[in-house]
Amino acid sequence: MQPTPLPDKVLSRGLLDVLIRAGLIAILVISCYQIFRPFLDLMLWSMILAITLYPLHGMLRVRLGSDARAASLIVLIAITILLIPVYLLGDSVAESIQQTIAVVKNDAFHIPPPADSVATWPLVGETLHGFWQQAATDLTGLLQKVAPQLKGVSLTVLGKLAGVGIGFLMFIFALVIAGIFMAYGANGSHSAVQIAVRVSGPERGPQIAELCTATIRAAAQGVVGIAFIQMLLVGGGFVVMGIPGAGLLALAVLLLGIMQLPATLITIPVIAFVFATEGATAASIAFAIYTFVAGMVDNVLKPLLLARGVAVPMPVILIGALGGMVTSGIIGLFIGPVLLAVGYQLFWQWVDDQPEATTPAADDQQPT
Repeated sequence: MQPTPLPDKVLSRGLLDVLIRAGLIAILVISCYQIFRPFLDLMLWSMILAITLYPLHGMLRVRLGSDARAASLIVLIAITILLIPVYLLGDSVAESIQQTIAVVKNDAFHIPPPADSVATWPLVGETLHGFWQQAATDLTGLLQKVAPQLKGVSLTVLGKLAGVGIGFLMFIFALVIAGIFMAYGANGSHSAVQIAVRVSGPERGPQIAELCTATIRAAAQGVVGIAFIQMLLVGGGFVVMGIPGAGLLALAVLLLGIMQLPATLITIPVIAFVFATEGATAASIAFAIYTFVAGMVDNVLKPLLLARGVAVPMPVILIGALGGMVTSGIIGLFIGPVLLAVGYQLFWQWVDDQPEATTPAADDQQPT
């Protein structure tokens, strides 16, 4: 008879098998992530757009009778809406460049000389006075002197503009992929619920999947949607009043709204510019009141839309949006609230899932 293997050898062999399998799985996961990493942002944006636009897709599907037609129509309308402000922005930039070139060619741009009191300013007075004086008397020589610095700044600005262009193209591709997701929305929703059930169990899985969907839609409505509404309101007032560069200023309002910064950073200087150029007329006063109110409309809409349909307090969603934007950029506006909302729900489910208090048995209770 052969001796039976010792238990410690069997245990070590089983542990070795587990470690080998875990190592192979880790290698597979890391390899898949490295392959998928270049497309991660694109797929995240596609999923976010598909979840946000899927209710609209459901309404159009009833009327058009086809998932593919409804998804295609949404993608075409969204791309058209995106191209219109881009065209207006490009036209405004081109017009500004042409005006600048015309001013330079006609030698119509003159800088007034500085006052003598500028030189008495502490720390920077003499340097600023000399720089200003040279700009007023010999602007061409000053530009040649600072040409190397201007070249570096210009390259940086062009790089940022190229990054914005690449981001816009990625957003267009994300819209197209989101249309494909919406066309197969039922299968995608079923798959998401299956994954959530596999991770969190049959009781919590569907709730977590629904929470993630509602949080993404709430973030889209409460952050991007409000910023877009604010851009339309403020930009419309700028266009009616004939403010120079109204398209660029409206785009700045949109970006400030997405970054959760107050639109008054744009509206108050514009109001001051209108009063400085046109005086306190009835039109300027009406414009000032309208623009100031439109710039503050997010304070009213945000509490109404940010946590709408989400079983999580509004401050949790707002903190998630702000923190996600700080850590991950614009896409963090959607990922941050989802992660924080899921963590919030799991935490309170863990708090509520306490063991029942045990009561002593009747036969154990003896009279004193």
